[in-house]
Amino acid sequence: MTEKDEAIMGRRSFLKHAAALAIASTSFGQICAWGQTNGDAPLRERAARKGLIYGSAVNYGALTRDTKLAASVVRECGIVVPENELKWEALRPSLDKFDFTQGDFILDFAKKNNILLRGHTLVWHQALPKWFETTVNSQNAEQVLRNHITTAAGHYAGKMHSWDVVNEAIAPWDKDKQSDGMRNSPWYKLLGPKYIDIAFKAAAAADPKAILVLNQDHLEHDTKIDAQSRAATLRLLKRLKASATPVHALGIESHLSMDGEIFSPGVFRTFLKDVAELGLKIMITELDVTDIMFSQNINKRDKLVANKYEEFLSTALQEKAVIGVLTWGLSDKYTWLSKYMPRDDKAAVRPLPLDENFNRKPAWNAIAGAFDKAENR
Repeated sequence: MTEKDEAIMGRRSFLKHAAALAIASTSFGQICAWGQTNGDAPLRERAARKGLIYGSAVNYGALTRDTKLAASVVRECGIVVPENELKWEALRPSLDKFDFTQGDFILDFAKKNNILLRGHTLVWHQALPKWFETTVNSQNAEQVLRNHITTAAGHYAGKMHSWDVVNEAIAPWDKDKQSDGMRNSPWYKLLGPKYIDIAFKAAAAADPKAILVLNQDHLEHDTKIDAQSRAATLRLLKRLKASATPVHALGIESHLSMDGEIFSPGVFRTFLKDVAELGLKIMITELDVTDIMFSQNINKRDKLVANKYEEFLSTALQEKAVIGVLTWGLSDKYTWLSKYMPRDDKAAVRPLPLDENFNRKPAWNAIAGAFDKAENR
């Protein structure tokens, strides 16, 4: 992920120092709730035993140059999602041209290794090409949007497990938000809320076998912002269902932290139940744990990260509508957080299941344990 909301960065940066002292005082015994897992089975196998899918985001550059990463992905992942290669900026060098080179490489890698593939993302307010602003207007926006989705989803028709059709449509914290909690994105400005219906219908026509996902952030924590985001997301899903728009699942991004954003299992569990009652599946699509406020001591830091994974997944996997879990990356060597949320002490961030040498960490044990304890789907 090359870009995320400025709201996430600013809010978490503001809170991280306030939370640091409280975290530092946590006793070591309180941290280690997840324990050790039995056996050496990879995450993909542990998930599959319960009818779940585990995977991670990958990127073209790392896969082509790092054989250890590729081997780790093959071992641990049952599904992958291109991190940036299927976003507009990567796919659309010009209005009249598509470039599927990097996306096709990841598809071929997945097929050769019996790994499923997700698409990310057909519509987003970020990662738009430079020509977008000067070329797309209210007169041609619907045609441009339909053409993009028809071509991109059509190119991979029958080969995608699922598509993030619309990404981060809700932004109730934004100063430019709409009364319904919708983000006033370029697409919203050009087409209004109907852009979401247009996108899902075009995706369903182009790739009728794929699971079509509304992907959204700020849904996990017990904060005012997340509560507003959950409410707005449920309103949107209900509207889409009522209008027979073909949405099949909610994707929950889940970039977790301990920067003052309290996680309440009961609150989150209720939200998952509300989504499931709409007849929708749920995927945890972008899971990682920000460690910028944790101790520099690697052992303590890794255990705090693992504890966060265990706390979140033990709650999420109680809901049988949850069918998949993807971490946003597999190894600490390749994480968007190194650039966008670095530590003040300059130490390397450690948010993922494998360390920079592709060794399994306590976070891996926590995820494995959560899969082992989950009920069968």
